[in-house]
Amino acid sequence: MDYWQVLKNRYGVILLTFLLVFMTAAVITSIMPEKYESTSVVQVHPSTIAIAPFGPDGGVNPGAQMTAQYMQNEFETIIAPETLVLAARKAKLETLWTMSMDEVIINLKNMVETVPRRGTDFIEINVRHSKASDAKAVAVAVAEAYIERRKSTEEERALKALDALDNELIAQSDLVQDHRKELTVLIQQYGIPYVEGGRSNLMGMSEQSMFQSARQKLANFETQADQIEIQIKKLFDLSNEELISYAAGLDLPLNQVTAYANQNRAALDTKLDLAAQGLGAKHPDMVTMDQRAASAMKKAHEEVVSLRAVLQTKLELVERQVIKMREMVDNRKEDAISLSLKQSTYTQAKEQYEQARAMLSSMKIKQQMARVLLKMPRDPITLHERPKKANAPVFPNFTMNLLLGAGVGLIFGIGIAFMLEHLDTSVKSLEDVERYLQVPVLAVIPKDVGVLHKQSGMSPDAEAYRILRTNIEFNRKNPDDNSITVVSGGAGEGKSTTLVNLAYVCAQGGYTTLMIDADLRRPRLHTFFDINNSVGLTNYLTTDIALEDVILQTPVDNLYFMPSGILPADAAGILNSRRMSELLQDVKQRFDLVLVDSPPILGVSDAAVLASEVDLTMVVVQHRKLPRNMLMRVKQAVENVGGQVIGVVLNNVDVRSDSQYQYYTSYYTYYAPSNMKENRTPQAMTVHQSGEAEAESSGPSKPSNEDLY
Repeated sequence: MDYWQVLKNRYGVILLTFLLVFMTAAVITSIMPEKYESTSVVQVHPSTIAIAPFGPDGGVNPGAQMTAQYMQNEFETIIAPETLVLAARKAKLETLWTMSMDEVIINLKNMVETVPRRGTDFIEINVRHSKASDAKAVAVAVAEAYIERRKSTEEERALKALDALDNELIAQSDLVQDHRKELTVLIQQYGIPYVEGGRSNLMGMSEQSMFQSARQKLANFETQADQIEIQIKKLFDLSNEELISYAAGLDLPLNQVTAYANQNRAALDTKLDLAAQGLGAKHPDMVTMDQRAASAMKKAHEEVVSLRAVLQTKLELVERQVIKMREMVDNRKEDAISLSLKQSTYTQAKEQYEQARAMLSSMKIKQQMARVLLKMPRDPITLHERPKKANAPVFPNFTMNLLLGAGVGLIFGIGIAFMLEHLDTSVKSLEDVERYLQVPVLAVIPKDVGVLHKQSGMSPDAEAYRILRTNIEFNRKNPDDNSITVVSGGAGEGKSTTLVNLAYVCAQGGYTTLMIDADLRRPRLHTFFDINNSVGLTNYLTTDIALEDVILQTPVDNLYFMPSGILPADAAGILNSRRMSELLQDVKQRFDLVLVDSPPILGVSDAAVLASEVDLTMVVVQHRKLPRNMLMRVKQAVENVGGQVIGVVLNNVDVRSDSQYQYYTSYYTYYAPSNMKENRTPQAMTVHQSGEAEAESSGPSKPSNEDLY
């Protein structure tokens, strides 16, 4: 709602900005030169063959991938100077346009535009010119120049690649010959037969087997010697029972320990059986078994001694064999190392030769494939649509420009409106007044309110002033404070009209009200009642004229008026006098309400003088006029002279545009009386010293002493 309120308040600025931008767009569009457009549509194919001698696909691939960068490169190629120069020559633009080639190229750059078609490999070449025929000719020339350049570029690249491959083939052939010579020398030197694709053995199978066999035998003899040493050691270290058991398990020729151990075991088993039958230890059979067991054990020990000698002899034999075999292996070791190095050198040379020859063969095959592919017809660019002569101009787009101007104008207008609203520091709401001035808002007066006493019937606008009258009553702290001056920050804020209407409403409510026109700079109150301004306040202050001679009764009951009189040279000096103070004290006793009109307080010092003399000061603020800091200075000026600000009247509010005040003023009309006259029961601010004057005259007249008292 706040944003909408800003738009309503600033609709004039928005409309003016909108019309200015819209008309500017219309004028600029109307003076723009017309341009015609012709379009060529071409399809871009992947780059022509690129030779890859070591690729897995036969040596030829389709070249660059169709990426976004690839297509962007093609756009740049179309408008490249070389392409445009070729197009200019094809269309003979130097002669046609009577320009130099450099100028022609500059014009072509501004005319030619490349546009991709989304999701395809198609490119639109658009050319715009003031002449339809020239646009078509340039579009044809640019498309043909682009196709021609692309073909020549592709052929040149392919031929260069083929030349490079030929050079590589020559170099590879020389490399194969060099490796062949090295291999031939090794074959002759080492006497190794060359077997293509196989492995040639330099050492010979028999000699190699003997060397390996000798090494194996040496290892076996060393292992056998270690085992015999272990057996001999155990035969010396084990006890009787363990020794016999271990010796019986040895796999040696003529080993009788096993047989004697079995005889001993059999004799002992028989002895156990006899004992089980009840025979005693001295029984002949038991004695015989003991003898057999002892004899077998004795022979087993004797056999173990014999086995030790046999094992020792065998160990010596094996050690001699180890020594001989080690000498044999050492003798063949140097020959084996030399032969191994020769074998490695030969194998390396053979592999290098075979690899170089295989690569040479592969490159020859790929060279043939590339030559065949290059001879095949291939178009890198396909022309799908030839340019046509345009029948109507495509530029400027009058409708689009107007819509754009309307949109931009509306946006600018709204932006300016909000910027002005942001920069506007004037009073816009009741909250602004109460926040910055710290005083209440007594009433909100709608815009274009006239003079109430001149309107027929019961005007609904009077309700605003009735609210003002009521708020004054409840906001004054002292009931005796009945003299009020009405001030404003600047001229034209409606303080005089406000004073007249407030006085009229108060008089209608039964208050005897006196209006004093103390604006000795530009008095206006007399104009509201068509009263002569020649005699009034200044005459009373400067002469001995009686008060009754300067106070006039208006056609409105209970409403009296003191004109300003002849304008003096020193208005502030006259107002700041004892006689003025005595005058205010006198009229306060005679009337229920004294309203004093004053000049703008920021312009002259008169208003400050009046504010110091009266009881209360009411500030009239025109809605959205003066900045807030100026209003704060108004309040400060009143307070500096000892005056008391009772409140603020927010005047001239456009309730139709400011929706925040509609609720405040919408009841004026709804509750305004239609036919009934207002109740005129006196609600005096102060007690009258005498009865009310009920003047019924149709024009102003001088009241008598009884009327004033």
